[in-house]
Amino acid sequence: MATRLFASLASIGLLAACSPEMLDSREPTQAELLGQGRAMAEVMCSQCHAIGTDDVGPHPETVPFRRLSWEYPIETLAEPLAEGIIVGHPDMPVFQFEPQDIDALLAYLESIQEPRPI
Repeated sequence: MATRLFASLASIGLLAACSPEMLDSREPTQAELLGQGRAMAEVMCSQCHAIGTDDVGPHPETVPFRRLSWEYPIETLAEPLAEGIIVGHPDMPVFQFEPQDIDALLAYLESIQEPRPI
């Protein structure tokens, strides 16, 4: 019993010694990136844009996210996302993202792109 108690206390001590950075130092999985990107799109963009593979956005004049690659190569959106997108439709707020958020949003956008009709 004392051995188990000591082992439990030692484990708790090791966990307490780990900084949050150490616990979160692993790279997110592709599924985690896609989930984070989708969640960001839902919170920040769905008020105007269609953000899924088959939804209709509230503002028909906005580009559905599944067709963004028809207008721009998705990877070229990284810099505007980092610096603050200030173009778009008149109601679009200015957004500025952190690098990990950009990775997640771009991964999500890439995952939903619709082929351009020929």
